[in-house]
Amino acid sequence: LNFQGRSYETSSDCADMSSHLSRCHSCRVESGCFMVYDRTNFMGNQYFVRRGEYSDYQRMGMSDCIRSCRMIPMHRGQFRIRIYEREDFGGQMHECMEDCDSIMDRYRMSDCMSCHVMDGHWLMYEQPQFRGRMMYLRPGEYRSFREMGYGGTRFMSMRRIMDSC
Repeated sequence: LNFQGRSYETSSDCADMSSHLSRCHSCRVESGCFMVYDRTNFMGNQYFVRRGEYSDYQRMGMSDCIRSCRMIPMHRGQFRIRIYEREDFGGQMHECMEDCDSIMDRYRMSDCMSCHVMDGHWLMYEQPQFRGRMMYLRPGEYRSFREMGYGGTRFMSMRRIMDSC
């Protein structure tokens, strides 16, 4: 908490911080963008951090200390994501290439349960206006948010992770 005690520095993914620190309660980002997680192996609550100081893990929505982190690579070029109303790419489908502050308002979709990220890196949020719990998505297919540990979470907005990190 507040940058006290031992420290650990990384410029890449770290699946288990406990091999370096028994508990990590704060972080400072010198450059780039990272996701930090409150469970090992990039699981649990996650929070997006960019250049700056983050003195208290609880303010980031973490239920426990920071246990793993993932470096987000720079992406230049177009962004493209397909969101689906149901698991396994079922129901309504919408393709998006820009930030969306309300999936419900823009697409009349009350639920988003799977997606396919074709280009770029994205953050999905459980509330409109890019608020609440978030989930980091890199290019790939995500057939079931529920199976990823997000059962009961409804994602209501999404944003591109731009290279302004």
